[in-house]
Amino acid sequence: MTTTLSEPIAPTREQVRQAPKVLLHDHLDGGLRPATIIELAREVHHDLPADEPEELGRWFAAAADSGSLVRYLETFDHTVAVMQTGPSLTRVARECVEDLVADGVVYAEIRYAPEQHVSQGLTLDEVVAAVQEGFDSATEAAGGRIVVRQVLTAMRHQARSMEIAELSIAWRDRGVAGFDIAGAEAGYPPTRHLDAFEYLQRENSHFTIHAGEAFGLPSIWQAIQWCGADRLGHGVRIVDDITVADDGTVTLGRLAAYVRDKRIPLEMCPASNVQTGAATSIAEHPIGLLTDLRFRVTVNTDNRLMSQTSMTDEMTALVDAFGYTLDDLRWFTLNAMKSAFLPFDERLAIIDEVIKPGYAALSARSGPPA
Repeated sequence: MTTTLSEPIAPTREQVRQAPKVLLHDHLDGGLRPATIIELAREVHHDLPADEPEELGRWFAAAADSGSLVRYLETFDHTVAVMQTGPSLTRVARECVEDLVADGVVYAEIRYAPEQHVSQGLTLDEVVAAVQEGFDSATEAAGGRIVVRQVLTAMRHQARSMEIAELSIAWRDRGVAGFDIAGAEAGYPPTRHLDAFEYLQRENSHFTIHAGEAFGLPSIWQAIQWCGADRLGHGVRIVDDITVADDGTVTLGRLAAYVRDKRIPLEMCPASNVQTGAATSIAEHPIGLLTDLRFRVTVNTDNRLMSQTSMTDEMTALVDAFGYTLDDLRWFTLNAMKSAFLPFDERLAIIDEVIKPGYAALSARSGPPA
C-alpha cells in the first residue's frame, strides 16, 4: 500500500482575512475612506473630483493607475487637504485602525509626515497628539485585538528631517515607534539627511528609509551603509544586484548578499509597486524570487486607498500568483513581527500568543478531509 502526500492547500480569501497579519508600511494619508474625505472636504470647502464615495474611490484608483506621477501625487493633495485639524486627524487615525482590525491586522506601524499637516495652525506636537488620540480610542474599542504605533516621516525634498527626528524621540514612549524619510528618491538621496540619522542612532532609536522603489541600488546602498537604516521601505530594486542564469543558478552581488546576510527587512508593497512601475505585475514581482532566496521579506499595503487594497488583498494576490500556503503567509507575518519597531518582549508576546496560535487554528481547520 502506498501513501501519496497531498498537495499543499491554498488558503481561501476568508482564511487569509482571518489570519493574523502584521503591517509595517502603511501611509495614514493614503488610507482614508472615500466617504470620510467627502465629509471632511465639505467642512473645509475643499473641491474634490467626485462627490459620491464610490465614484471618488474609482477616481483615486484611476489616478494612481494612470502611469502619471503627477496624477498619482495629485491624489495626496486631496487627502492631506482634509487632514489639517485635530479632529480630522483623530477621525482618520481612528478609522484607519478600525479598518485594519476588520482586515485581521494584529500589529501595525502607520506612517505619515507631520510637517504636511500644519497649514491651518497646528503645531507638530498637536499633529502627533491628534493622531495618537485616534489610535488610542480605536485600539481601546478593539479590546486588545491590535497594537498600533506611529512612524513619523520627514519629506526628503524638505529640510525638516532633524526637527521630525527630534519629534519622534520626544514621542517615543507615547506611541511613536520610529522615523522614516519619504518622497522622490532621484535627486534627494538619503545622505542629505545624515545628521538626522546620526542623531537617531545616538538616541538608540529605530528608523526605516524609503529606498529602492523608484531608484536603484545607490539609494539602497546609501540607506544602509551611510545612514544605517534598520529596514528598507520597499527595497524592490535589490533584485538589480541579483543575477539568475539560464540554468536557474542565482548569484547575489555584494549588496544583495549583505542585505540577506544581515536580515535587513524589506517592506514590500506589491500592488503599489505595480502601479508605480517598479514591477510589471504581481506574478512578475521580485517578491517571488526574494522569498525563494529567503530574504527578510514582509508584505505591506503602502496606500490602501490609492491601490484599492488591504492586507487580505495583498496576501490573496500572492497566493494566486505564487501558490503560497498558510505556512508561507505565516512566514511573511513572522518576518514582519520580528522586524517591528517594538521591544523584544512585546514582539515575542504577539508572536507566541497571537500569531502562532492563530495560524495553528487556521491550519487545523483547513486540513485535508479525512
